[in-house]
Order: sequence, then C-alpha cells, then structure tokens
Amino acid sequence: MAGFCTSLANGHDKKRYLDVSEILQFLKQLEGEAAVLVSVQSTRGSAPRETGAWMAVFASNTVGSVGGGHLEFDAMDHARKLLGQCAASTVVRYALGPSLGQCCGGEVVLHFETVAAPDVAVLHQRLACQPTPVALFGGGHVGRAVVRVLAPLPMELTWIDSRSEIFPADLPANVRCEHSDPVQAAVAELQPQSHVLIMSFSHAEDLDVVAACLARQRQRADLPYIGLIGSKSKWAAFRHRLLARGFDETELAHVTCPIGVPGIADKRPEVIAVAVAAQILQVQTGVGRSV
Repeated sequence: MAGFCTSLANGHDKKRYLDVSEILQFLKQLEGEAAVLVSVQSTRGSAPRETGAWMAVFASNTVGSVGGGHLEFDAMDHARKLLGQCAASTVVRYALGPSLGQCCGGEVVLHFETVAAPDVAVLHQRLACQPTPVALFGGGHVGRAVVRVLAPLPMELTWIDSRSEIFPADLPANVRCEHSDPVQAAVAELQPQSHVLIMSFSHAEDLDVVAACLARQRQRADLPYIGLIGSKSKWAAFRHRLLARGFDETELAHVTCPIGVPGIADKRPEVIAVAVAAQILQVQTGVGRSV
C-alpha cells in the first residue's frame, strides 16, 4: 500500500510516500541483520523524491528508494561504509548536477542512521501510515474497479450499496462492506474526513447520497471530497434538483462531477478508477479540487 503520511524521523513531522509492503519487508529483514536507514531530510529545487522518502541499505540488498540514479548509488555506497563502521548517524548534502551525473539541478540532504533488531518496534511506529478513509457508494463495474485500484493504497475503504448480494466474497483487508437501505442513511456514520465516491446503479440513489453528503458537510464540514460519477448533463440536472432542496451554489461547488483527473476520455471502468484514485491523491496533497 502506498500513500502520503506523517513520519517522526529526526524529530520532525514530514510527508512521506510509503509502500507498506516495503516497510514490512524492511522490518522483517532487520530482525536478522543491521541496516542503514537513509531518508530524505530536505530538498531544494528539483529533486527526484520528496522529503521523507527512504531506503534501507543492508549488506547485500536494499529496500525502498530515495530517487534512483547516481544519487542512490552514492547513498548506497556511503550507507554500506557506515554499516561496516557501525556508525550511528550522519547527514550528507548532494548537489544534483554534473558532478553527480544528474541534471535535476536541485539539492538533496540525506540522513543516514544505523538501525538493528532492537529498533524494530520504534521503526514500525515511526514509519506507520494512517490510512485515508474513503466511502464508495455503488457495487457496479466501476465500483469494483475502484476497489481493485484503491486496495493497494493506504486507504480504509467502506463499500456501501443498497443491495447486500452485490459484494464479492473475496475482499482486500482494507475494504469493509456495508449494506444500507436506504443507501444515503450510511452517510451520517462515515468516518470524519472521508473522501466520498458516488456511483450507484440508480440516479435517484446518487442524488439522495449527494444530498445527504451536502447536508453533513453543512453541519460538520468534514468531507474533503465528494465525487459523483456522470456527465456534465447529469450534474446540470442534479444541480437543479439540489437547488430545489435548499442547497446553495457555494455548497454545490463542493461536489466534483465528472470525477477523475481531467483529460482522460477513456470510459473503461479500470481507466475511470485510475483517474479517480489520482484525483483523491491530488486532494490529499492540496493539488486537486477541494472546497
């Protein structure tokens, strides 16, 4: 599972892009041999990875990445020297220019720290990623594709439908199914800060879910993203009906319809799912649409 989360590396809060499978691989191997944990402490200008990105360097292999290329090769070489010396920690500044064989033009500061089996518990907590809550309304073809795309990401997915028989038996560990009839009743119980995706089998259900989300947003303002599948004409019809229900233009602006990052015309469920996942990640980082 990959995604943005907060680390406490070196006493500072940092945004990290982590793969949980890599964390588990790293910690499991660390129980048998020492390693040097290399993390991006800071960057300036153009850099291949963000602050907090990491790799673990063992005697014969590595886990994770700080950007690849000569930067990573040099970092691996320095880490293995530290591993042989059992050095505690050090900081190295790299200029990403011709001398390093890279043309990013920026600067990266890497922090190197030797870690071993006694550090596993602390590292597990330090590298842990808090999943993003996502509520998916609809168990159709697009909904199933969205589940497959979001499952490897650090997202806690609540999958909701008014038809209890619609859910498959084999589900990823981070997916919880909920039968709700009427379906919009589930909105009141969503986790705070849920990113909501609305794609049920019925336009009437979609409208009721959108209205319930806007009512909750009016009261609590805790749904950072409300995405509705459909065309611009569908949203025009919904907008008219929602205005008739008493919502104003400012409130309606909180709904994203059509959903997904713009510029992708392909309507295959798998493609829509990828575009939707990308838009949620944009919202998380403050790039995508969020009101």
